[in-house]
Amino acid sequence: MTSKTPVTVLTGYLGAGKTTLLNRILTEDHGKKYAVIVNEFGEVGIDNELIVGADEEVFEMNNGCVCCTVRGDLIRVLSGLMKRKGGFDAIVVETTGLADPGPVAQTFFVDDDVRAKTELDSVTTVVDAMHLPLRLADSKEAVEQIAFADQIVLNKTDLVTEHQLRDVEARIRRLNPLAPIHRAQRSNVPLDQILGRGGFDLNRITEIQPEFLNPAHGEPGHVHDEHCEHDHDHHDHDHHDHDHHHHDHAAEAGIRGISLTFDKPLNGNKVTAWLNDVLQAQGPDILRAKGILDVAGENRRLVFQAVHMILEGDFQRDWRADEPRFSRMVFIGRNLDEAALKAGFEACAA
Repeated sequence: MTSKTPVTVLTGYLGAGKTTLLNRILTEDHGKKYAVIVNEFGEVGIDNELIVGADEEVFEMNNGCVCCTVRGDLIRVLSGLMKRKGGFDAIVVETTGLADPGPVAQTFFVDDDVRAKTELDSVTTVVDAMHLPLRLADSKEAVEQIAFADQIVLNKTDLVTEHQLRDVEARIRRLNPLAPIHRAQRSNVPLDQILGRGGFDLNRITEIQPEFLNPAHGEPGHVHDEHCEHDHDHHDHDHHDHDHHHHDHAAEAGIRGISLTFDKPLNGNKVTAWLNDVLQAQGPDILRAKGILDVAGENRRLVFQAVHMILEGDFQRDWRADEPRFSRMVFIGRNLDEAALKAGFEACAA
């Protein structure tokens, strides 16, 4: 079986630094062959001298990478790329600054031909540390891009103070408790940290987010717990103090991450049925969900993740003798009823 080409969906608001990152992929001497799919070629501002030769919509760079435009159908462009000889180490799909990355990510689960040859590696969102507070206030898209991501590049960190950075990171965490945050200046994050992450690989969910399994952290993903002034002692989420902060702007209202833990084994059929029901009923409002579950009578851990209504789950490795067996799941979405989710989850007890 041939291994599939990993695809990174790159999203971020206009001016956040996506173009700088794309240009680095297309021009740096990294010894890999990447394909970059952009929405509008002109927007990326690629230096013509770096282009070797144009083949319809595909432009080859001196470093062996290629750049092409999506003017119509992403599936058609991907199929064209996959037919090129030599293949690629990875493909990067840039979404426009105003787009919700959800439908682009779903392409990699829904289309059989695309699935056969490529796999979604991560949804990476680039945000601008200085302008993020403003974006969160005025842009629903900026909020969704953060909530949907499985990793965040926090760019332009040299333009703000450490205190402002911590505040921005605390706000990102509230919207998305799962995604690691890479601080960067001029998009200078190492490419191997961003590409080839396996963010959608069920086997790797806990490798990428080991703290996701650690109940002592309260909420998963808190890499900078000691700095997050607003966050560090709320194990039961922060809605009770949410209203007293300046965080709850119009665009941001409603979207947040909810994490649930339960220490009794679950009935596998019940929990599967319940998850399916939740996603059917609230799919458009649930951007992402992930979980690791302790199923009664089963030595392996049940790992699942969802993108809107698309649910994938499977039994992965055995629970180790030294690890506490409990179930944990995180929902990231809009207008989620935490009490109802908690009650539904706990009703699945074996």
